[in-house]
Amino acid sequence: MKAESETLAPKQLKIGFVLARSFTLSAFALFVDTLRLASDESDRSGRVFADWQVLGSTRHLITSSCGVQVAPTSDFIDPGEFDYIVVVGGLLNTGQPIDEATIGYLKKSAAKKVPLIGVCTGTFILAEAGLMKNHQTCVSWLHYPAFRERFPDHEVRADRIFNLDRSRGSCAGGSSAADMAASIVRRHISKEAERNALDVLQIDKARTALDIQPRRPLSIECEDPRLRAVLITMESHIDSMIPIHDLAASVGLSRRQLERLFAKNGMSSPGHVYTRLRLERAKRLLIQTKAPLIEIAMEIGFENASHFGKLFRKTYGQTPAQLRAAVRA
Repeated sequence: MKAESETLAPKQLKIGFVLARSFTLSAFALFVDTLRLASDESDRSGRVFADWQVLGSTRHLITSSCGVQVAPTSDFIDPGEFDYIVVVGGLLNTGQPIDEATIGYLKKSAAKKVPLIGVCTGTFILAEAGLMKNHQTCVSWLHYPAFRERFPDHEVRADRIFNLDRSRGSCAGGSSAADMAASIVRRHISKEAERNALDVLQIDKARTALDIQPRRPLSIECEDPRLRAVLITMESHIDSMIPIHDLAASVGLSRRQLERLFAKNGMSSPGHVYTRLRLERAKRLLIQTKAPLIEIAMEIGFENASHFGKLFRKTYGQTPAQLRAAVRA
């Protein structure tokens, strides 16, 4: 008969990593180090409560975006042995971030109902393989426009730091990789294991999936997470404006409550702030590109260049053409 301690031993959390070409080293390191520190007491690094492998179709070194290389530690073993498969992406200008064998492995993992997680631009890889359909995807505000352009039929958001949507996970990257890993550790191992990892990593408190990305559109300083979420959503939907009442509902407020929140933080109405965001985008396009005025007007949600030009002049004291001419001069 087994000893009671053996009978009650928790199931080991097992995670397989797929690293794309030019992957983001910091996101991978924070995720895997959270697992390492949660797997054992203090900083002993034993694989007691968790285990992990870097999976690859070959054993060739994989080069990160900063030039540091990582070697796969395992071939493509049965994905059913893992609790999660985590795809770590990186630079978007990499022609083929993963090979066909790896794409096939990810599809096989999905067919076996193994949860898949995209970290940083790993979400692009999963979406390209058709594995993010009917799932909400969280991406960095930096990559939001590119994701919408490449996958217009996918539901995507850029206000939260990570998201776990049934059998799919997504993460904005950067330091939020540690937050997502901590959430998984808490779910599968224990709160104590999570706390041990965060203490050693010098992280005071793990953020949750409800925390807002640390982004300040228009450099607006505000502490209220609801306000920051609305501003990020506005900035992410310049070309197809979201009705104000829908913006309010997205953070659990009525339209009037949202207007009061804006006023409380010393801002004009949500509608005026939304327009300002659109015009700031237009101003950058005028300065940085040679795009015709009608294209810029449509890019920020105006139906014609005339209305855009009038509002731009009212706001900045000169027409779009005058601004562009002054910059060139």
